[in-house]
Amino acid sequence: MAMVQSPKAATSSSSSSPSLILTSGASGRIRALFSVQALKSLVMLINAFFLLLLIPFRGRRRTVVSAGVSARGSSSSSSSSFCDQKSKDDRLLQEIGVHRTKLRVPATIVPWKSGGGSGVTAVVDSEVGGRRAIAIKRALQEDDPNTATEFSLFVSARGDTIFTQSWTSVSVKIRGLVVLMHGLNEHSGRYSDFAKKLNANGFKVYGMDWIGHGGSDGLHGYVHSLDDAVDDLKSFLDKVLSENPGLPCFCFGHSTGAAIVLKAVMDPKVEARVSGVVFTSPAVGIQPSHPFAVLLAPVISFLLPTFQLSTSNKNGMPVSRDPDALVAKYSDPLVYTGFIRVKTGYEILRITAYLQQNLKRLRVPLLVLHGAADTVTDPDGSRKLYEEAASADKTIKLLEGFLHDLLFEPERDEIMADIIDWLNCRVLVR
Repeated sequence: MAMVQSPKAATSSSSSSPSLILTSGASGRIRALFSVQALKSLVMLINAFFLLLLIPFRGRRRTVVSAGVSARGSSSSSSSSFCDQKSKDDRLLQEIGVHRTKLRVPATIVPWKSGGGSGVTAVVDSEVGGRRAIAIKRALQEDDPNTATEFSLFVSARGDTIFTQSWTSVSVKIRGLVVLMHGLNEHSGRYSDFAKKLNANGFKVYGMDWIGHGGSDGLHGYVHSLDDAVDDLKSFLDKVLSENPGLPCFCFGHSTGAAIVLKAVMDPKVEARVSGVVFTSPAVGIQPSHPFAVLLAPVISFLLPTFQLSTSNKNGMPVSRDPDALVAKYSDPLVYTGFIRVKTGYEILRITAYLQQNLKRLRVPLLVLHGAADTVTDPDGSRKLYEEAASADKTIKLLEGFLHDLLFEPERDEIMADIIDWLNCRVLVR
């Protein structure tokens, strides 16, 4: 299929430009994370680290602040919204009886739930428990009469509990499945509106919060290994496909979520079971600002994996031209807005380096959309993906003037319609 470039103009990009709000995206923050100034700071930290090793001491266990409030950063324009959301979510925790230190979680995989439920009481990190309770309550409170929303938890091979949810039309016959992977620092619940539009067109939708995100286990915003997220996606796909035999399954991924999907479908066993992939702003073209960082990053991430550098989002970048969408994102307690962690940044560099060397292994049908004005992930990376993918059926759309979060741009309905049209065509030809 020929390459398609969509010369869409940005709507009111100059007249309604929002004030600068810090992004939770990857590219610019990683470039800053491994910049010369940041590297100098890290050298000083490493020197201090080795000095401390010479001093005998007994450290105290670090306590995690409940609900992760102290680690969050927000613009002044969204501070009141964040306070309102925090109060609301605190009430939600009380309503469902979740304590800050305990949460009812399953020993293995629990059935999909639309209310109530039982499980094994297990001690959970207070910050994780708070996030998970919010994610569960939001799933249970969905009141769209046309969609049934359920949640499920499963335990990975590593012992981590992963939060997932599904959206199913109550009246439209299911013709296919879509498994979606959110981007860095966000969560699957942000894509509820998109899921409901897919429902209306006969697609049942599943979403997974990957490790360190949303309602899943892990330090908020920290990814020890993106290969863990790839493995979790494979396990989740097995579960979804076993529950829906005979239905075509498509994967959707945004930003780093697209990188996770891309690596997963390069596995021949997964490729054979997936009918196509859709990517928005895929993270396949991220590079550090200095070549020396490639050598130093593994050492730093080993010594100081969870360390956060304030220079990593010093300048900040808007990810949408819709001010309301920005406020909603950065006032959401399930969205991580702190500085990027060293190991997380290194993992993104590592997976993108792998993908750039293996793009030719992608053979499933492909639709990739990227905003030409995206400053978080590089549109040239999407061009490279399109050109090198071995898929016989592939399409790319480069959207002039559009930013990173395409499904939260003012023209989101048009973009969703393009994706749904592409999916409909591939279901009809089966």
